[in-house]
Amino acid sequence: MSTAAPLSISDARDQLASIINRAQNDHEPVFLSRRGRRVAAVIDADDLEHLMELAEDMADIRAAEESREEMRRTQKEPTPWEQVKADLGLV
Repeated sequence: MSTAAPLSISDARDQLASIINRAQNDHEPVFLSRRGRRVAAVIDADDLEHLMELAEDMADIRAAEESREEMRRTQKEPTPWEQVKADLGLV
């Protein structure tokens, strides 16, 4: 994680190309601040895409864990795949 102090937005305006290069080359976010409070970050586009994929994977993992916990709690058996397809008219 970036330990550099955030740049003010007004300073960032003057250094935009440099900020983009830092984010892209160092693969570290460059934080921007307004009135001393962090409000945004500039990060490499590929890094953002990777983070979004990881977040989606984690959401899927959590949903599966919640489903398994609900099945344990309610003692319901999962619906067989063939039954799901039949219920949806896919067979």
